[in-house]
Amino acid sequence: MADEIVQLNELENDPELKEMVDAGVFCGRTRLKTHPRMRPYILSTRNGIEVFNLGKTLEKMGDALDFLKAKVAAKGTVLFIGTQPAAQQILEDASKELSIPSVTVRWLGGTLTNFKVISKRVEYLKKLRSDFSTGAVEKYTKKEQLGLRKEMEKLEELFSGIENMAGKPDVIVLIDPVLHKAAMSEAKRLSIPVIAYTNSDVNPEEIEYMVQGNTKSRSSIDWFMGKIKAVIKEGQKAATLETLKTN
Repeated sequence: MADEIVQLNELENDPELKEMVDAGVFCGRTRLKTHPRMRPYILSTRNGIEVFNLGKTLEKMGDALDFLKAKVAAKGTVLFIGTQPAAQQILEDASKELSIPSVTVRWLGGTLTNFKVISKRVEYLKKLRSDFSTGAVEKYTKKEQLGLRKEMEKLEELFSGIENMAGKPDVIVLIDPVLHKAAMSEAKRLSIPVIAYTNSDVNPEEIEYMVQGNTKSRSSIDWFMGKIKAVIKEGQKAATLETLKTN
């Protein structure tokens, strides 16, 4: 309780902490669902819900942002992953704004580890688009055209976010590793570093760059992605300036 009072008092003098509280970043999972190794990042428990130490969240966020900025400035590629309803639109918007690939509907096994097969499906999607736009599908019956259109729509949903991804990313930004175990596993197999916005139910030792916070809240995810977007823009700008210098 004393620690909570200290954190609340700090809000008056720290606008960043206040922003986090307003976004609901402090709210974790229930005590029963919290991983034992997350204890150092928990401030207290209120009504059975864990309260994150926001100071430690900021420390972890700083480490993650420094790493991400350096990667992007060195022209490293990024992939966003977040398929839960609270994250989908936020990541889709960030993906379009920054021209960064994203997976926001469903993670398909092999997206990273079997990228050649995934790439073939993406090329097929592009071909279907072209066939419909040029009228090439008119040689098929109406029933066949309907089937092709449905197939195209399904492929659009699954692959439109990664159609411009040329290969495995240099870093992944992911919302809630508990919900994306398959993606985490593939990243680990390929030694791709992951920046993960995590709740209190994960093992922090399994994540390279963990930022602990409320992964169930749209406003909390929006706070996290706001920081991510800002530093990616800085990295992209630095990369562009470096390119201009060398040309």
